[in-house]
Amino acid sequence: MQLANSHISYCSNIHPGEGWHEHFRELKTNVPLVKASVSPVQPFGLGLRLSAKAAQELSLAPALQEFKQWLTENDLYVFTMNGFPYGDFHLKRVKDKVHAPDWTTKERLQYTKKLFDILAQLLPQGQEGGVSTSPLSYRFWDNQAGEQYLEKRTQCTEHILQIADHLYQKQRDDSVYMHLDIEPEPDGMIEDSAEFISWYRDELLPLGLRYFQERYAMTTTQITELIQRHICICYDICHFALEYEDHALCMDQLASAGIKIGKFQVSSALKVRLASDPQLRKEQKDKLHEFDEPIYLHQVIAKDATGTLVKYRDLPEALADNDSESHQEWRSHFHVPIFLESYGALSSTQEDIIEVMKLDQQRSRTKHFEVETYTWGVLPQSLQIPIHESIARELNWLVGILNSKV
Repeated sequence: MQLANSHISYCSNIHPGEGWHEHFRELKTNVPLVKASVSPVQPFGLGLRLSAKAAQELSLAPALQEFKQWLTENDLYVFTMNGFPYGDFHLKRVKDKVHAPDWTTKERLQYTKKLFDILAQLLPQGQEGGVSTSPLSYRFWDNQAGEQYLEKRTQCTEHILQIADHLYQKQRDDSVYMHLDIEPEPDGMIEDSAEFISWYRDELLPLGLRYFQERYAMTTTQITELIQRHICICYDICHFALEYEDHALCMDQLASAGIKIGKFQVSSALKVRLASDPQLRKEQKDKLHEFDEPIYLHQVIAKDATGTLVKYRDLPEALADNDSESHQEWRSHFHVPIFLESYGALSSTQEDIIEVMKLDQQRSRTKHFEVETYTWGVLPQSLQIPIHESIARELNWLVGILNSKV
């Protein structure tokens, strides 16, 4: 839906179906019900997630025409896409494979180009579009030292620049403006705002100057503006909360570096302020066991009394650490419903969402807001309700926050 100049929706990665026809069946079942609850009169935007298989199938003319007709008939439109998960995202074990294939590969490059080619045909006239993607690769697939690792980062960055070139040509030839929104997350090759800014300033822009100077008669200023226009950051609030980021400072630093926020992914992480009482502390950790499931990574970042962060690659590692008594707080990468602040002994980073929305009200950073709670199927049973009702409740909660003077 549109609120002022912003577009608000949810990401369809919550719906299963790795093939297009299976996923389209899920969309036809759920999206009209969500729209009826949250945007019965106005057009309703959709954040579309396509696997590589589904993107290939949808790119065929009959399938794309059928989808466009369905969007029109149901007063729907697509303004953003999630290009992070390339393959299967449901039922099977995903874990670190969510980053595969990474940005060193032609497969990731061609998949992302295909998503943009599809999005260019779906966007309403005059509207910008974005595709979010992984933070280059998974940090622990490589030894993070030496020439080989640096070469891998360079290869990833050069593929990102090919996307910028693709988007530049799309805008020049077809007057369609789109941007790639890179999504830092814990244990990604780029995992927080400081690493993103450093990569953007020290690797992307210098390589970009050489890349575009070899292809076009452009000045340094023109090339910098091109890259800043088409390569943005996806500000996933859950991920930035996991890193204990200062949102106001982070956004100021991004702006000072000339980095645009392509979209806010509105999501919430698990948070536990660990009790000093041993019995209460045990109850909190016992409750966390309910969120230990085998499909997705649930990285944990702990903070002790000195403010030092301790990182675990997955929830079981944190739960098994017997030397964690100095920790005061845990935050876990588990996208929990954004409308809930607490779960008994546990809580969430909902306050981070409210803070980010307040900062955006003070100064608009992006037009794209996408709720991304993809874990409904693996949540504890006590938190599960029919999926379209869950999605509608999240969107209505977010609209209420955006409409309030928070």
